[in-house]
Amino acid sequence: MATISHEDNNYIYYWVGKNVRKYRKLKGWTQRELAEKCSYSENFISDIENETFKTFSLNTLYHISKVLGIHIKLLFEDLEEEK
Repeated sequence: MATISHEDNNYIYYWVGKNVRKYRKLKGWTQRELAEKCSYSENFISDIENETFKTFSLNTLYHISKVLGIHIKLLFEDLEEEK
Protein backbone atom coordinates (compact mmCIF):
# COMPACT_ATOMS: atom_id res chain seq x y z
CA MET A 1 0.00 0.00 0.00
CA ALA A 2 1.29 3.42 -0.91
CA THR A 3 1.74 5.91 1.88
CA ILE A 4 -0.75 8.75 1.78
CA SER A 5 0.20 12.13 3.22
CA HIS A 6 -1.86 14.71 5.04
CA GLU A 7 -1.37 17.02 2.06
CA ASP A 8 -3.09 14.61 -0.33
CA ASN A 9 -6.60 15.80 -1.29
CA ASN A 10 -7.92 12.28 -0.68
CA TYR A 11 -6.53 12.01 2.84
CA ILE A 12 -9.91 12.82 4.41
CA TYR A 13 -11.43 9.77 2.68
CA TYR A 14 -8.54 7.67 3.93
CA TRP A 15 -8.97 8.56 7.58
CA VAL A 16 -12.77 8.54 7.54
CA GLY A 17 -12.64 5.06 6.01
CA LYS A 18 -10.20 3.86 8.66
CA ASN A 19 -12.49 5.22 11.37
CA VAL A 20 -15.57 3.56 9.90
CA ARG A 21 -13.64 0.27 9.92
CA LYS A 22 -12.40 0.87 13.48
CA TYR A 23 -15.85 1.53 14.94
CA ARG A 24 -17.47 -1.24 12.90
CA LYS A 25 -14.96 -3.74 14.25
CA LEU A 26 -15.46 -2.46 17.80
CA LYS A 27 -19.12 -3.43 17.35
CA GLY A 28 -18.01 -6.85 16.15
CA TRP A 29 -19.80 -6.37 12.84
CA THR A 30 -18.78 -7.47 9.36
CA GLN A 31 -19.00 -5.08 6.44
CA ARG A 32 -22.11 -6.95 5.37
CA GLU A 33 -23.76 -6.43 8.76
CA LEU A 34 -23.03 -2.70 8.74
CA ALA A 35 -24.26 -2.43 5.17
CA GLU A 36 -27.51 -4.18 6.03
CA LYS A 37 -28.09 -2.02 9.10
CA CYS A 38 -27.46 1.12 7.01
CA SER A 39 -29.39 -0.11 3.95
CA TYR A 40 -26.27 0.33 1.81
CA SER A 41 -24.51 -2.24 -0.32
CA GLU A 42 -21.62 -4.21 1.10
CA ASN A 43 -19.52 -2.94 -1.82
CA PHE A 44 -20.24 0.66 -0.82
CA ILE A 45 -19.07 0.05 2.76
CA SER A 46 -16.03 -1.80 1.43
CA ASP A 47 -15.20 1.13 -0.87
CA ILE A 48 -15.42 3.58 2.04
CA GLU A 49 -13.14 1.45 4.23
CA ASN A 50 -10.62 0.36 1.63
CA GLU A 51 -9.00 3.54 0.38
CA THR A 52 -10.79 3.68 -2.95
CA PHE A 53 -11.54 7.34 -2.22
CA LYS A 54 -15.18 6.88 -3.06
CA THR A 55 -16.98 10.12 -2.46
CA PHE A 56 -19.85 10.11 -0.02
CA SER A 57 -22.06 12.75 1.51
CA LEU A 58 -22.10 14.08 5.03
CA ASN A 59 -25.60 12.64 5.26
CA THR A 60 -24.13 9.19 4.54
CA LEU A 61 -21.51 9.63 7.26
CA TYR A 62 -24.13 10.90 9.67
CA HIS A 63 -26.29 7.85 8.98
CA ILE A 64 -23.33 5.47 9.43
CA SER A 65 -22.37 7.18 12.70
CA LYS A 66 -25.93 6.84 14.03
CA VAL A 67 -26.04 3.15 13.12
CA LEU A 68 -22.65 2.67 14.82
CA GLY A 69 -23.91 4.58 17.87
CA ILE A 70 -21.13 7.17 17.78
CA HIS A 71 -20.92 10.93 17.27
CA ILE A 72 -20.10 11.82 13.67
CA LYS A 73 -17.03 13.79 14.79
CA LEU A 74 -15.34 10.51 15.71
CA LEU A 75 -15.23 9.61 12.02
CA PHE A 76 -13.06 12.67 11.40
CA GLU A 77 -10.44 11.96 14.04
CA ASP A 78 -7.03 11.70 12.44
CA LEU A 79 -5.34 8.39 13.08
CA GLU A 80 -1.70 7.63 13.55
CA GLU A 81 -0.48 4.89 11.26
CA GLU A 82 -0.38 1.47 12.84
CA LYS A 83 3.11 0.11 12.75
